[in-house]
Amino acid sequence: MIKVVVYKSGMRYYGFHVSGHAGYDEAGKDIICSAVSAMTMLVVNTIEVVFGCDVDYRIDEKTADIDVTVKSALPDYEHDPTKRYAVSGVIEGYYLQLMDMLEDYYDYLDVDLEDKDF
Repeated sequence: MIKVVVYKSGMRYYGFHVSGHAGYDEAGKDIICSAVSAMTMLVVNTIEVVFGCDVDYRIDEKTADIDVTVKSALPDYEHDPTKRYAVSGVIEGYYLQLMDMLEDYYDYLDVDLEDKDF
């Protein structure tokens, strides 16, 4: 099962942790793993390349666990409210899409939202 924990502080989404394997199908044919991987990299690349924000991320090569933190979503680290809103919005959109997937693939995916200060 893939486990995703999305982090927010108040109303601002600022990061997430992805771990596990879906087990929906064999490696290379697992549509759940493919979807989550593609969505995750879309979020990282959009924030880092399109918005020009620093993204702190770590990918564990052995387990494929991914940790992502984006300080630019938080007012203590980013003074531009438009950029904060955009960064947080992309991560919130990731969370909402995962929740949509969860409706059909609950045996292979678990999604939590954790409200914690950065």
